[in-house]
Amino acid sequence: MTEIPEILSPAGDRECLEAAVDFGCDAVYIGGQSFGMRAGPKNFDMEQLADAVKYAHNGGAKVYLTCNTVPTADEADAFPGFITEAYETGIDAAIIADIGVMAMTKKYAPKLDIHMSTQVGIMNHATANELYRLGARRVVLARETSLSDIAKIRKNIPDDLEIEVFVHGAMCVSFSGRCLLSKYLTGRDANRGECAQPCRWKYYLTEEQRPGELYEITEDNRGTYVFNAKDLCMLGHLDDLIEAGVSSLKIEGRAKSAYYTAVMSNAYKKALGYALKGDKVPENILAEAYRVSHRPYCTGFFYDHDDADQHYEDSGYYREYDFVGIVDGYENGMLKITQRNFFTLDSRLEILPPKGDPVIFEPAEMFDSQMIPTNKANRAVERYYIPYDTAFPPKSIIRAEHR
Repeated sequence: MTEIPEILSPAGDRECLEAAVDFGCDAVYIGGQSFGMRAGPKNFDMEQLADAVKYAHNGGAKVYLTCNTVPTADEADAFPGFITEAYETGIDAAIIADIGVMAMTKKYAPKLDIHMSTQVGIMNHATANELYRLGARRVVLARETSLSDIAKIRKNIPDDLEIEVFVHGAMCVSFSGRCLLSKYLTGRDANRGECAQPCRWKYYLTEEQRPGELYEITEDNRGTYVFNAKDLCMLGHLDDLIEAGVSSLKIEGRAKSAYYTAVMSNAYKKALGYALKGDKVPENILAEAYRVSHRPYCTGFFYDHDDADQHYEDSGYYREYDFVGIVDGYENGMLKITQRNFFTLDSRLEILPPKGDPVIFEPAEMFDSQMIPTNKANRAVERYYIPYDTAFPPKSIIRAEHR
């Protein structure tokens, strides 16, 4: 029987967590106030973590806590108290990158599942088996691992050792995210979740005898951003990942918005359903990858052919649609919405319901919070009312084509 992989979504704050769960993920990965690899998101204190676990579990999703920094000596002393308190919130697993942290987790939270992070750099069955012997329940493979190697790993590890891979989002230029460039140039340590992403910057060369003369770094006709990786997107290739034996399909983006989390959780869950049936993923689901802010896409290192063309010519994002509103309810033939960004009745609109398919949204009229007719929503987070014959459920997303 084919294993049904889980969809694992990022959650940098409570809004993102709710979006991931409501739009179909099977599990979320989130960070506490310490020991996680993302400093930008709000993350969760222990009280918030307990509430988040309750919300996720009520929605049928698991919660994995990121403990994937490599602690300093002082930080290591604080970890036993941290993991003990975190375990009591009901988390389902800890994502770990350090053998010492692994040992302390086994000692202070012995019943907690351990997932070994991509930071470990796992690319072969020998490493996976040794980590299993030490107590790991899951290995998160390095992004550099090919599909053929994943299949070999799966055949040579215990059946109850799970394999997780990243399937969508940003890719580090340095091996499995172990990069010192940010700390060296800016003092912001990537291992503390503070990466300034200097790999996205534009670089020049100087010659020793010609100080001040800058020469562009050029790689044939593809530009000068030689470190600048494209985003990963495997939305149309989940059948290959299933065949290779992947247990968990991980979406990158704990620093991303709730809109991104909702759209991509929904898209991958939908695509997985088609892939499990052996059906081609419909174009409207594949198009969801372009409905969020993104860089140009590639398939990373999954395929054995030379996929070195991963850099692109600038560091910008592409955005085709804007998140403009959210449905709060439906009453007396009217959708009650909260505006998030400017739109008009003339905008090309779509609605994405939780765990549903995107549909074109063509309202004929709209009223503001005072029930005054208007053709534009231009006041942030104001309530608007839209007569419509379809009762879209609460938390449905309204988006408009980007102008």
